[in-house]
Amino acid sequence: MTPIDFDQYLLTFDYDERVAMKIQLPEMLKLYRENKAQVIDIRFNEEYAAWQVGIGQHIPLNELPGRLDELDKDKTIVTMCPHYDRAEIARLYLTMKGYHSRYLTDGMLGIANHLRGDVARDYMELLEE
Repeated sequence: MTPIDFDQYLLTFDYDERVAMKIQLPEMLKLYRENKAQVIDIRFNEEYAAWQVGIGQHIPLNELPGRLDELDKDKTIVTMCPHYDRAEIARLYLTMKGYHSRYLTDGMLGIANHLRGDVARDYMELLEE
């Protein structure tokens, strides 16, 4: 994708883009297993130090502009934070820069909720496939 400005993005924003900008956990895990997605944890350093979910590269939102060289333009970049507000900011920024990016609608709290009990074992097995 080529970089676009915000005006261009808004002029072409439609229902298809509204769907395409989001990704839910099952699809993200599938793309991640297939090595088609790069997952980015965009939380602040203090949040990351306090807890992680075991998946994704940590690039804080406020460091993202200086670390674009760490992103793979051949993959879907999935941004995540505890809910999804900052992940959407990061996704929009990356889209403007020409990346194919989506934000995790479940948020990291959704991942944590998903990883309770036996589901955690199943999750780890999916990542190892």
